Amino acid sequence: MRPTTLDAATLEKLISAAVAAPSIHNTQPWRYRLDPDTSTLEVRAAPERGLRHTDPLGRALHVSVGAALFNLRVAVAHFGWEPVVRLLPHPGEPELLASVRLAGPAGTSSHRPDLYDVLWRRHTSRFPFSGRHLPPILLSELTEAAHAEGVVLTLPDHEETMRLLRVTATAERRNAEDPGRRAETRNWIREGASDGLNGAALGPQDATGRLPVRDFSGVRPANGLPMATFEGRPLIAVLTTAHDRRADWLRAGQALEQILLVATARSARASMLHQALEWPDLRGALHGALHGRREAPAHVQMLIRLGYGPPGPATPRRPARELRED
Repeated sequence: MRPTTLDAATLEKLISAAVAAPSIHNTQPWRYRLDPDTSTLEVRAAPERGLRHTDPLGRALHVSVGAALFNLRVAVAHFGWEPVVRLLPHPGEPELLASVRLAGPAGTSSHRPDLYDVLWRRHTSRFPFSGRHLPPILLSELTEAAHAEGVVLTLPDHEETMRLLRVTATAERRNAEDPGRRAETRNWIREGASDGLNGAALGPQDATGRLPVRDFSGVRPANGLPMATFEGRPLIAVLTTAHDRRADWLRAGQALEQILLVATARSARASMLHQALEWPDLRGALHGALHGRREAPAHVQMLIRLGYGPPGPATPRRPARELRED
């Protein structure tokens, strides 16, 4: 495919595709700058949109930017260029998280060719999922999508899934009891803006404020409401990396978004359970999902709830023109 001319309209479309990705608390913590001499788009962090209490190390911010980076790769390939990606290209510029050079013409992509159309209709869904199981071929596709980014997707058994959800409920309670985190959540979360990576935005609560599991062995959410009685066997996938560096967080975000897009292409829905990852001790407790296998990656980057059900609502995004630096 011959590359499209990189005019202002195409550049805006590329940035719009990038920002269609999910982000923690829907903060959209990114900015973009075009180097016209090298046809390179720089993806930069927006530290003023970071979360001091919830994400002091910036791990979730990097995951969010990684998700946007994957969408940008998909869009660049869609318009006919080969996206040449460098993570953290200049150590002296910590806010410059990645660069994407528009080389061309596009070669063989590492992702499905239909994902450009999918990225515009991917939404996080907190609605209850049906009891219909995801087919093995889709689970295999999701695992391969993670592997393509150097990340591992694990599908724990039912017993381990319930343990992960109990840890998530503990984190949810802590978040509700922490004044700094409560205030931070109120500052960012608005009604209808629920397409983020953080628990207060996504769940594990569904649209009615209930946790999508049958039994947490007596654990109750912070609002004191009874647990839900649906999704007795929820599917929770665990996204992990071998290391826990900034580049690994960016890779995890790219893998996460590719998984979400592949699931959407197959009419499956997803939401992210991020609460336990905000607490170092609880994040460590999530490692049990790997069943102690020495060869398995050691660092959990995201829990993903998957299933079939109604789509989630669209979430507001900032206009692409506001996110571009000259």
